[in-house]
Amino acid sequence: MRIVLPSLVVEVVTEKGPEQTVDDFEAIDFFRDEAQVADPYPYFDALRGRCPVQREPHHDVLMVTGYDEAVQIYNDTDTFSSCVSVTGPFPGFPVPLEGDDVSELIERHRDELPMSDQLPTLDPPAHTDHRALLMRLITPKRLKENEASMWHLADGMLEEFLAPGHGEFIGGFAGPFTLLVIADLLGVPEEDREDFMDTLQRRPPAGGGVGSTGDDTLHHSPLEYLYGRFTTYIEDRRREPREDVLTGLATATFPDGSVPEVIDVVRVATNLFAAGQETTVRLLGSALKVLAERPELQRLLRAERDRVPNFIEETLRAESPVKGDFRLSKVPTTVGGVDIPAGTTLMVLNSAANRDPRQFEDPAEFEVGRANVRRHLAFGRGVHTCPGAPLARAEARVTLERLLDRTSEIRIAESAHGPADARRYSYVPTFILRGLTHLELEWSPAR
Repeated sequence: MRIVLPSLVVEVVTEKGPEQTVDDFEAIDFFRDEAQVADPYPYFDALRGRCPVQREPHHDVLMVTGYDEAVQIYNDTDTFSSCVSVTGPFPGFPVPLEGDDVSELIERHRDELPMSDQLPTLDPPAHTDHRALLMRLITPKRLKENEASMWHLADGMLEEFLAPGHGEFIGGFAGPFTLLVIADLLGVPEEDREDFMDTLQRRPPAGGGVGSTGDDTLHHSPLEYLYGRFTTYIEDRRREPREDVLTGLATATFPDGSVPEVIDVVRVATNLFAAGQETTVRLLGSALKVLAERPELQRLLRAERDRVPNFIEETLRAESPVKGDFRLSKVPTTVGGVDIPAGTTLMVLNSAANRDPRQFEDPAEFEVGRANVRRHLAFGRGVHTCPGAPLARAEARVTLERLLDRTSEIRIAESAHGPADARRYSYVPTFILRGLTHLELEWSPAR
């Protein structure tokens, strides 16, 4: 079943009309133009149409929009460093990157970069050790236990959320649900979860955060609350072990058997908590928007529940929660026929690669039965493939199944988003994430 993705009328529009040419895109600053937050796909298509590895003129970043080229970069950790994975060209590398091999400069100065203590910015062998520590937490057994509790949690939250017949989905369900799921996975004590909810959901920090199109300053680590919480937990469990998940977290070892410093464990737990929750919220928002916009697709999924997993994968492909990831070339190389000097910042655009017509036929169409959909790069590729992908997929499946169980129809609230031929949606103001800031829905109860 194929459904053409609707053209959206969004709250932020470009100054130019629909007659834009490829040359018009030269003037666009992807990292600062709010219109690209609303709809980046024409820009991605224009870049790819010229070359799948194309330098943008405003911040000297090589934009990688091709699927094969993205996979090549993700799989080559010898050539490309992840030290700028989150921040890219902002605020820039601390020193000039000169010469044909900048590997030593990267290692000498990487700790001066924002977010340098987080798993996505590490390179092997440090990344190998820290990821192994993380995978000792996300075991198949633990994920199975966590999923069992998801069904109960979803039922309890939906009981209240669905009662009025309408509601705001992002803050009313998706955010709280994903927070409590990850808190359960990491073993956050029941008595502390309300405080997590208050701090991280009901009183979110001001500003656009990392990757914002605004001018807010990037902090070295904006995760002090989670650092403080998990430091307390890990220190406590090392002093007094218990039969709980946090004790397993506190006593996990590196592959060589050595015991990590407390801060190493805290960084891994914090990254999983923060990154996993944020991206899954964006996935759930996109999935419900597609479902509510397309009654015929909704009817299909209600009648054929075995299509739900593929629907989730196609949502990930069509609206990747992470638009892209940055890399820094350590030595000269060539990608897609383009010579890349050492010290070059690249943005590997998952969202663009997932709409590369060389890989996905009719990529602008939403095809719930797409045969090769799981080849998408929404979770990245290579050593940095998202370790929480199984968790995100399970959260999405549980959410969709339970919503389909408990409703007979889900609709977009026109009072908030306008009529079907003139929808208004607002998106998270960042060049890294892709997702709705809010989604007002209406529904009818199951008959």
